[in-house]
Amino acid sequence: MPGTDHRSPAPATPHPVDESRPLGRILLFGIQHVLVMAATPISAIFLMSATLRLDPGLTVNLLSAAFVLSGVGSLIQSLGPWKFGPRLPFVMLPGGAPLILFLAIAEQHGLPTATGAVILTAAFYFVVLPVFSRLLAFFPALVIGTMIVIVGINLVKVGAVLVTGRPGSPGFADPTNLGLGMATIGFTVAFYLLSSGILRQLAVMLGLLAGTGLAALLGSIDLGRATDGGLLGMPQLMPFGSPQFNLIAALPLMLYSLASMAEATGQTVINAEAVGKEIDKRADVPKTVRGDALTSLFGGFFGLPLMVTSGENIGIVRVTGVRSRYVTAAAGVVLVAIGFLAPVTRAISVIPSAVVGGTAMVVFAVITVLGVQMLGRSDLDKHTSTFICAVALALGLLPILVPGVYGGFPPNVRILLESGVAVGAFVAAVLNILFHHVRPGITARLASTRPAPPRPATACTESDR
Repeated sequence: MPGTDHRSPAPATPHPVDESRPLGRILLFGIQHVLVMAATPISAIFLMSATLRLDPGLTVNLLSAAFVLSGVGSLIQSLGPWKFGPRLPFVMLPGGAPLILFLAIAEQHGLPTATGAVILTAAFYFVVLPVFSRLLAFFPALVIGTMIVIVGINLVKVGAVLVTGRPGSPGFADPTNLGLGMATIGFTVAFYLLSSGILRQLAVMLGLLAGTGLAALLGSIDLGRATDGGLLGMPQLMPFGSPQFNLIAALPLMLYSLASMAEATGQTVINAEAVGKEIDKRADVPKTVRGDALTSLFGGFFGLPLMVTSGENIGIVRVTGVRSRYVTAAAGVVLVAIGFLAPVTRAISVIPSAVVGGTAMVVFAVITVLGVQMLGRSDLDKHTSTFICAVALALGLLPILVPGVYGGFPPNVRILLESGVAVGAFVAAVLNILFHHVRPGITARLASTRPAPPRPATACTESDR
């Protein structure tokens, strides 16, 4: 018909998190994520090996499995097949509190029981998730922001220990390591300040590479480790034999999974904030938890502790401004490849911990800032919100700032209390319910049952007579 516009409507512009970029750039950005977080699976497996006195061949197999499962988990969380993964730029890693629990179970009950505990806990995720998803209404920005601040501070401490070493250990605060860590931070700042475009987005990786180059000049890198061994590595199925299932032994890990789900809630919300995407917590948080559970289920059969979503890559997303989930999917592919290519694994493992720690401190501090930003939108001008945040921060930061404060408690209780993130999240959620849900209801009920005050006497009118 005349005057009718037959042109088809312009296609909707995809959200930046769903944007695909040229393959070369996606791969570069993905490698940047890998380089920043690679120290975590390496240190986790080396800690397992040292604590449980594993032989070198088994250690190599576990390291290969850690990279492969980290990659598979990253792909699940980033691409979101079916009801698994929130389709946000996530990377998955072993380590942290789940690793400590795994080691405690292994030392007390044996490695087959420890791997069985991981598998039972992964199944437990699926069982309790429907109940947990109904509780998400009690995790407003105040609770999640408080939890993210605690997560960020804890991670900054982890990065700092990579630079300094543990207090009391030989070589603690070695000037060379401190210099390498500070120089890496300086390189990162310089690249971010002086560069633009893609180079600025790669500032974290360039700073890490520059720090590694300085370490090589100072003779702080053992290149011999990178050339030892064969070409291919292969994860071994059930490396400790058939898993043994003991509900009592698995109980501490299953209890921790509740805190892990709370942490996954915070990670999902803050990740969505970092990329500027609106999400439905009731729908998207369970997808993250299912991704954690599925990856951990596979990992248990390869001898690994629970796998969890990482906060490290959220800081990288915010620093670089690259929000595409296909970048972390590319990181997942790279991680899987590293798991099968032994020389690449060894090459990454020679990067000095001080250099990785310097990079990590910057990235982790960004997470703390994101938590502060979320708290800024949580009505902190209200006295009750300020009080809730203060008490949760005090109790959540206590085990982080004063290690060993709960050393006199029974082991299972101590493991839970020493998770500052779990304590802070629990305290913030409970106080939020008490102050913002229970107390207003009690006050309203008391007001409705209180007798009405007597009417004041008034002068009689003609009609009153």
